[in-house]
Amino acid sequence: MITIDELKDKLDNKARLIGLDIGTKYIGIAICDDRRKIATPFKTLDYINMSRLTADLKDIIEENNIKGIIVGYPINMDGSLGKSAQSVNDKTKIISETIDINICLWDERLSTSGSYNMTSNLDINFAKKKKNIDEKAASFILQGAIDYLNN
Repeated sequence: MITIDELKDKLDNKARLIGLDIGTKYIGIAICDDRRKIATPFKTLDYINMSRLTADLKDIIEENNIKGIIVGYPINMDGSLGKSAQSVNDKTKIISETIDINICLWDERLSTSGSYNMTSNLDINFAKKKKNIDEKAASFILQGAIDYLNN
């Protein structure tokens, strides 16, 4: 794993990235355009096991010419690391050992609530908001990271 600043130095101008919101049951995935301006929700995977996850990620990376992965890091609001952060860190290490790609952690505090709140102004009922919340959270995470990379 590398830092976001190290990732910035390694990327070329047309490198696409994916963002991951890693949960215990679902993995939200977002992809940005090749200019790294807009993160778009892509899909939600059911988390079965790490072998399945890394195989699915390899396919997505190859099919979409992805050059880096941004993983949402669930830091507690007080800045401490809890069980969720440890789980994400462990899974991210396995991904980085299995897939040869630049990968970094990005502070995801408020990403799920932020993505949920973004849809609150729309006339969408609760069930529809919740349906793809993981990929929307991944998009929120990825957008924050690409905004940082572009500045």
